[in-house]
Amino acid sequence: MKKGELIFALDPNDAKECKKVLYLLESLSGILTWVKVGFQAANILGPQGFEKLKSLNYKIFLDFKFHDIPRTVERDVGIYTHRGVDMLNMHASGGFDMMGAARKGADMSASKAGIDTPILLAVTVLTSMNSLDFDKHFASKRGITEQVIYHAKNAKNAGLEGVCASPLEIESIREACGDDFVIVTPGIRPKWANQGDQKRITTPSEAIKRGADYIVVGRPIIEADEPVKAVHDIFDEIENA
Repeated sequence: MKKGELIFALDPNDAKECKKVLYLLESLSGILTWVKVGFQAANILGPQGFEKLKSLNYKIFLDFKFHDIPRTVERDVGIYTHRGVDMLNMHASGGFDMMGAARKGADMSASKAGIDTPILLAVTVLTSMNSLDFDKHFASKRGITEQVIYHAKNAKNAGLEGVCASPLEIESIREACGDDFVIVTPGIRPKWANQGDQKRITTPSEAIKRGADYIVVGRPIIEADEPVKAVHDIFDEIENA
């Protein structure tokens, strides 16, 4: 893994847009490495969609944000591990036991199938939420950054490789969890892109400078007049950082 890898978020609004994005991914095969697949894309693509992405030599980040009782998460993580996803996430707020069960499910499934285990990540606090939102809705004694660090430490202790977190918290997570802890950062918006519903954001170059291992970008690429050029512009930002 190299620092600052780009993950393209396959976040289509409908089947028509999904077809358009798949065509884009065909043209970017060999240039892009990672694709993030959420519920919407998975429902449109179906099981054959995973096979299609694999045939194009993409690594798959399954963005299902699992959050359930430990036994259910253990089973579901095991299922998608067997399908060959390379990275997946779950809500850290599901707790230590749930995250530990996910670790168990991934390890057992991978061992049985003779494949590599996916990178397991915990979602800390969604990037659509800022400190005012957090204080209003959670009534926590911790501030938003303290909560992120609490979740990150809990995830590490449960055996997960890293977290999904705002780029604004990267340095604090590094200090708490070390350089080998994987940090995937959504909330990335190039200077030329619309902010959308993200609040705790930075540009690609700023996230890389802060120490992100992976940055996730979707709508700015999909909605660009020239999507392929948009990808190369982001790569340029990463290189310049």
